[in-house]
Amino acid sequence: MANDINRLIDMLYEKIEDAKSPALKPNMSVVDRDEMLDLLDELRAQLPVEIKRAQELLAAREKFVDEAKRDVDRMMRQAELEAKTKVSDSEVLYAAKEKARQIVAQAEERSRKLYQVANEYAEDALARTEEAVQAALDEVKESRVRFRTASAAKIQEQRDKLDGKNNPESPAGSN
Repeated sequence: MANDINRLIDMLYEKIEDAKSPALKPNMSVVDRDEMLDLLDELRAQLPVEIKRAQELLAAREKFVDEAKRDVDRMMRQAELEAKTKVSDSEVLYAAKEKARQIVAQAEERSRKLYQVANEYAEDALARTEEAVQAALDEVKESRVRFRTASAAKIQEQRDKLDGKNNPESPAGSN
């Protein structure tokens, strides 16, 4: 169709170029009026078809552009959502790692405190045990001293008795 319009325009151009000029008016041309009107009618008939095609192409182009814009908008929203999700996932992961780090730090601190308390308890228990053993040892030593003293007194008493029996002059034998 575009070729038909171009062909008709070319024919009009040739007819005007080939037209003869009157002798006294060189800027004017004489053309066959009916022939020119026929070419213009044909051109007029072709133009609405061409304009309609151009309008259809423009509408199709606009539809394509609108669809492309919608696709781009949809892809942008999807990309933003995915980015937010990744940021959110990243934030959740960071928060989880931070919470895990805090839990580990608290566990290590509690372990250190429990170790310290256990050491203090063991030290205290050993000190009390040492004191109890020392007290028992002191009691054993005192018992030994008392035993030796009592034993020495008994031995002396036995000796004295024996000496009194062997010695008639003693007051025990004079009765």
